[in-house]
Amino acid sequence: MKKIFDIIFILLSIGLFSQSKNLKNNELLNKKKPAKQVVNKTPENNLIVLNENIPLLIPKKKNDNFGYINQNGKFIITPEYHIAMFFGEDCNLLNSPNPKARKFGTAKFATVEKNNTSYRIDQNGRIVYQYKNADLGRCNTEFKKQLFHAYILNGLYGIIEDSKFNNPSDRSQFKIYPKYQYLHILEGDDLSNPMIVASYKDKFGIIDVNNNIIIPFEYADIKRNYSWKLGKMFEVTKDDINYYYIDSTNKSY
Repeated sequence: MKKIFDIIFILLSIGLFSQSKNLKNNELLNKKKPAKQVVNKTPENNLIVLNENIPLLIPKKKNDNFGYINQNGKFIITPEYHIAMFFGEDCNLLNSPNPKARKFGTAKFATVEKNNTSYRIDQNGRIVYQYKNADLGRCNTEFKKQLFHAYILNGLYGIIEDSKFNNPSDRSQFKIYPKYQYLHILEGDDLSNPMIVASYKDKFGIIDVNNNIIIPFEYADIKRNYSWKLGKMFEVTKDDINYYYIDSTNKSY
């Protein structure tokens, strides 16, 4: 079943997980009161929306197992899985030859692994489907070429825009002139403004293609995975042991 999970992880069709739900109270709306921050809740499973750009449920590790917390940090799904992915589409199931399996490929479910067996669970933590090789269809993922790439000059990393770069001796042709120990452009939906994992003075942070610092250089490592593309989050650590997620404002979860 490990092979099944690997296939799922690599070929996952990417979907935005912004699943915010606005609750409206007609009585309150009819009253004229000063505007204030609204925290929306879905009473049935205690999900809240504090940041509409990130998932309602976020994978969180505790005692060597993963569960899911809400945006307030409260565990909604008990930590019991060896692997837990963001809630989102699975194109292998969406294109399954088994019509009954296709519904479990929607963004209402997440892929988890326990005892070397892969499952889909719902937002209440119920196992709704166990993966079977025979149910996996083919993903038709569209390849999109990156507009920017890392460029190494004299042992340091910079950023170039492929369509505008042809002479490394011309400093003006660099989008970011090489100054970093390491750069890696993350997979994302906005090719014109990708997030970039950067290392500077032995610390990791996140920058954009204009060299703006998005996440300060305070981490021992930032994983080069699909967490930005799948959940608009970064997986970071300060001790090289305990990894956790942060959003683009550097708030930890």
